[in-house]
Amino acid sequence: MTPAARLSAAIEVLEAIDTDRSPAQTALKAWGTAHRFAGSGDRAAIAGLVFDALRRRSSATYVMDEDSPRGRLLGALRLERGFETDAIAALCNGERFAPAPLSDAERAALNSRTLDDAPPAIAGDYPEWLDPHLAEAFGDDRVKEAAAMASRAPLDLRVNTLRSKPEKALAALSHLGAQPTPWSPLGLRIVLGADARNPGVHAEEVFIKGGVEVQDEGSQLAALFTQAKPGEQVIDLCAGAGGKTLALAAMMGGKGRLIATDRDKRQLAPIHERLSRAGIHNADIRAPKRAENPLSDINGTADLVVVDAPCTGTGTWRRNPDAKWRMRPGALEVRLKDQAEVLERAASLVKPGGRIAYITCSVLPQENGGQIDAFTARHGDFAVVPPAEVIGVLGERAVAFGKAVRQSPQGLLMTPLRTGTDGFFVSILRKADH
Repeated sequence: MTPAARLSAAIEVLEAIDTDRSPAQTALKAWGTAHRFAGSGDRAAIAGLVFDALRRRSSATYVMDEDSPRGRLLGALRLERGFETDAIAALCNGERFAPAPLSDAERAALNSRTLDDAPPAIAGDYPEWLDPHLAEAFGDDRVKEAAAMASRAPLDLRVNTLRSKPEKALAALSHLGAQPTPWSPLGLRIVLGADARNPGVHAEEVFIKGGVEVQDEGSQLAALFTQAKPGEQVIDLCAGAGGKTLALAAMMGGKGRLIATDRDKRQLAPIHERLSRAGIHNADIRAPKRAENPLSDINGTADLVVVDAPCTGTGTWRRNPDAKWRMRPGALEVRLKDQAEVLERAASLVKPGGRIAYITCSVLPQENGGQIDAFTARHGDFAVVPPAEVIGVLGERAVAFGKAVRQSPQGLLMTPLRTGTDGFFVSILRKADH
């Protein structure tokens, strides 16, 4: 397919997303099924265009003064990819499979309109109702922070120390352009261009043999900050597909007791295969059964309970750009209730002197510091471990990381702008030992 034909296809997919109100991945898959002549490179390029338009939905609409799939995509070419008007016009030439030529209004908009006077929600590309929340989190930096969350994320990998070593995994993936991550000592990063396909990491020998797992650097750091140790009893209370479970198991070196559970047993389905590939043998997977409590034997005996809490996912917008436009105010209230409930469960499981690691992939204060303040007000026997102590696990990288990350009395907030990771909040709470 020509670049112009890919542009037409991306407009078609965006129209389907608007019409069917379907997730982007669903619409892209449906388009690929109906157009089997498109190769993998074509599908990757089309997906890149679609996600660019979703990332820059508000700002592109503003610049083009037109809220349509075509208008949003043309605006994204200018804002996200830096295309000049003539370059966009060359793609929209009206020839076979190409979009129709630029109208006078489109050309004028591309030549003259900017984001200089745009409101924060438009310049930062996020729903307007979230502006007060992001202002509380970031103040005058909210546009810059949100814009960073609208950029394409790299592909991050975590080296599984039970199967490999960072230098060995790096050598095995050097042909993919892998480089060490700046903060995590176990991370590898593959930077992806606008039209780049995700490299076939799952087909690499080092992945097949369990040497690496796909995991954002922020998630890797969150696991490291729990300081899970060999011999401890650790509970991953919201294990999901097991990303952090695998990281915790490697930190424990196969020694101790690791229990993984989740209130939705369907989320746990992939974890068994992942544990086997990673060489993990000390993990006990407990799926909920009807009204039974799968952790009834753990009351007050855990050294560490990891709460990777259900949240709005605002920190993952660069990976899931359509999610922010589907998010509604009511979703926040639901998540706040879920988080308070799971923290209460965690509190009952921790022994004196033990700790809770509260983690979200959100940047909203209510889900982060607000939950910690409410929890410590309810539980006077828990105290927040000072952030400087938490990041000390990074050793020689701790000082530089401490300057980059947003620290508060409640915990740490990582963001794409400041740390280059997805948005993650981490708070370590220690229970009094008496």
